[in-house]
Amino acid sequence: MRMRAPRFALTAVFGMLTLNSAWADEVQVAVAANFTAPIQAIAKDFEKDTGHKLVASFGATGQFYAQIKNGAPFEVFLSADDTTPEKLENEGETVKGSRFTYAIGTLALWSPKAGYVDDKGEVLKKNDYKHLSIANPKAAPYGLAATQVLAKLNLAEATKGKLVEGQNITQAFQFVSTGNAELGFVALSQIYKDGKVSNGSAWIVPANLHDPIKQDAVILNKGKDNAAAKALVDYLKGPKAAEVIKSYGYEL
Repeated sequence: MRMRAPRFALTAVFGMLTLNSAWADEVQVAVAANFTAPIQAIAKDFEKDTGHKLVASFGATGQFYAQIKNGAPFEVFLSADDTTPEKLENEGETVKGSRFTYAIGTLALWSPKAGYVDDKGEVLKKNDYKHLSIANPKAAPYGLAATQVLAKLNLAEATKGKLVEGQNITQAFQFVSTGNAELGFVALSQIYKDGKVSNGSAWIVPANLHDPIKQDAVILNKGKDNAAAKALVDYLKGPKAAEVIKSYGYEL
């Protein structure tokens, strides 16, 4: 005679299957400050589509490098340049073959005051401002790009006493937005949404005035066996993420 499985056993098995299907991993991500808004938007879709949770920390690329070398628990690194992830790769800190360029950044000279910054950046040469905000060029690639622009325009000496340095691009932006500097070099993504500058006035700096801001992502060794880390990198290469990234003024 065929035996029927006890009802409680079937219930237990079903419960285990449900638990397993709902199981998701968490990924710890070090994110360059300029990419704060895009990754926050991407995270919502990523978590909804994959079930994985993204936990982001924001800061300067150079600072993240030091933290990673000192054992910080990051599993994925979204850098503001391509040289830092490459350096970590050469030092054996990353999963082989995981590095790729997720965005190409754009630098902008910005003021929250409408009409203050002209569309050719001539306001820099007029020199009638007291403070010019930039990110720390030793830690933040956007800060380095800003110094390259000033050098190309032969304004390095003229602006030297007016520079206000933020630890990262977020702080450089805050100096301007709070009025502590009349204008500053920021990431276009901080002031740009859906094809236009969201507030104030800005000069979108031509790419030939500084080195390309190629932003690379990489899976770090701590994320080697984390399914969420691999899923995030794959997601960043997909069409949904690409749409968000472009909407903030990045190139792909």
